[in-house]
Amino acid sequence: MMFQPRVRDDDGSTLILAIFYGMLALILILIVAAATSLYVERKRLFSLADAAALVGAESFELSTVSVTDGVPRVSLASSDVHEAVEEFLVNNPVGSFDDLRLEQAASLDGRSATVTLSSYWRPPVLTAFVPDGIRLDVTSVARSVFR
Repeated sequence: MMFQPRVRDDDGSTLILAIFYGMLALILILIVAAATSLYVERKRLFSLADAAALVGAESFELSTVSVTDGVPRVSLASSDVHEAVEEFLVNNPVGSFDDLRLEQAASLDGRSATVTLSSYWRPPVLTAFVPDGIRLDVTSVARSVFR
């Protein structure tokens, strides 16, 4: 008599693997969606800061333009930059930013406008992991140049 080993019954073992890989794929999709949302929100905030910095860089009076070595130069005041940027943010639709703040709007060197904006980002689906969101800060610098 020859001894035949019993083969185990493997019914259902692929179902466990399919469930595991399905969950892994779902988690990966949710993480990619959250990362894409964060990237897009930061780009939107950065575009708004760019526009605000351009407005701040154009906030000079023509009487403050001086000519040095035949080249006209702009002289910016921080108070004028701040006032122009605040007016821009109030009078223009800025979209649906969560707790948008103007952190800084000034002319640090007298020739360029520096604008720092911040806003909260909250993930679209994984809110349990980041319930309070993440504060995004962006800074943009613009300068007016005569040619």
